[in-house]
Amino acid sequence: GPPALIALDATLHLRKGSTTRQMPIADYFIEYGKQDRDIGELVTGVSIPKAVDNLHCYKLSKRFDQDISAVCGCVWIELDDDTISKVRLAYGGMAGIPKRAKHAEDVLRGKTWSEDTIRHAMDEMTKDFTPLSDMRASAKYRMQTAQNMLLRVWHERNGQTTSVHEVTP
Repeated sequence: GPPALIALDATLHLRKGSTTRQMPIADYFIEYGKQDRDIGELVTGVSIPKAVDNLHCYKLSKRFDQDISAVCGCVWIELDDDTISKVRLAYGGMAGIPKRAKHAEDVLRGKTWSEDTIRHAMDEMTKDFTPLSDMRASAKYRMQTAQNMLLRVWHERNGQTTSVHEVTP
């Protein structure tokens, strides 16, 4: 979905008649129900950068498959030795539009890859989002889930079990 495409820095291709344009998908979403698209303008394609290593995407919904997400989080992170050199955190279900967690990204970029760094970024997410409560999840639950999705990346990249399907009693 859109959070994965935002985390991957995808480009949208739009067309209206013979006029074409391109834009980062992150700029396409303006507010709930409003996109940067003219009347009669169509999305004709999506370009995704070839290198898609280091992408982690998670979906939280009441049912495992075929359900609308309460939260969808995608993390693209690149390390240079033990330093976070590049990062994009994108979430759906945390605002009226899918968007990046730029405060959290700023805390991570250039820092040492550590659980303390991740936890600091988790705290900064409260500056990025003010989620709503609805029938899918409360605002507090959405925030905690989004933060935990980032922590899950830390655990997965350090070889720890994170899936409930891998845990045995």
